[in-house]
Amino acid sequence: MIYIVTEKCIRSKYMDCVTVCPVDCFYEGENMLVINPIECIGCGACVPVCKAHAIVKVREGDPGSDATIDEWAKINAEYANKWPNITQKGTPLPDADEHKDELGKKKYFSANPGKGD
Repeated sequence: MIYIVTEKCIRSKYMDCVTVCPVDCFYEGENMLVINPIECIGCGACVPVCKAHAIVKVREGDPGSDATIDEWAKINAEYANKWPNITQKGTPLPDADEHKDELGKKKYFSANPGKGD
């Protein structure tokens, strides 16, 4: 079992999850984070600290029953190989709280990398 970051993180990039990850498997995009599914050990430490409730569990090798989860699993895998690794909590986006509970945030997705550490 692994964890992935979903669209709930977009524009609500709080980064508290980064501070508790024992294997540093978070990667930073311009307006969200992703988890590298190969590096994730499935400990779940990131889930309770995610203020945006954006991290969900998926089973490795299971195509799943939720197309949305499958899509975000692919996005996590793809962008973990493109974006810089992040191991320290940075400053959340200025309007993070405004977008925290917004629905349909995929329209804001940016493929641009973040700054990393």
